[in-house]
Amino acid sequence: MKHPKLTAEKRTILGKKVKNLRREGILPGNVYGKGLESTALQVKLADFENVHKEAGDSGLIDLEFDGKTHPVLVKNLQMDFETHTPLHADFYQVNLKEKVKTTVPLAIVGEAKAVAEKVGLLLQPLSEVEVEALPDKLPENIEVSVEHLAELDAHILVGDLKAPEGVEILTAPDQTVVKIAELVAPEPEPEPEPAEGAEGEEGEGKEGEAKDGEVKPEGEKPAESGDKEENKKEE
Repeated sequence: MKHPKLTAEKRTILGKKVKNLRREGILPGNVYGKGLESTALQVKLADFENVHKEAGDSGLIDLEFDGKTHPVLVKNLQMDFETHTPLHADFYQVNLKEKVKTTVPLAIVGEAKAVAEKVGLLLQPLSEVEVEALPDKLPENIEVSVEHLAELDAHILVGDLKAPEGVEILTAPDQTVVKIAELVAPEPEPEPEPAEGAEGEEGEGKEGEAKDGEVKPEGEKPAESGDKEENKKEE
């Protein structure tokens, strides 16, 4: 089986100085594996992006350097999340006759019946699973068909997935891959604020009128109880 090829060179620039390589369109990296001493290397960034797009993290790449070809997987790819540009890549040399463990993404296939009929919302708590297989058998992804999900709380577990021949899924089988949840109710629209001055006009009475709960006194202040007793004595 043919694999995409990537040409690399041994790297002599190390540490913080690798930023100079990146400015020149060079991606720093390392290669390691069984029977292979870890070696610093560098590849053209454009070449790496093309090959990685084809192979992904689970596809084999024929890495050529120092006059030899090494079957490798991309490991520990560091990215600049603002520019989505690779910053550093590790290449793991594999033995084609020995099984390896890696993670592969899950690909949703179709539209859930519950979503089409607006019964619920499709959630995907799990986006990848760990698998074990021979390097040549590693899948690019594992498909998850969701068309049959028609009711609330309907779900698919890892144990329900069908792995390709020769591939074993290592992720716990009771983990939820996708599920149908209730639709999110729209937030109520905010009530319009009263026009400026409206509250004051309603809350205040006309001049001379009492507000709610107040008694407007007329004439002089009523005599206190003590004053009434003194008046009686005088009479």
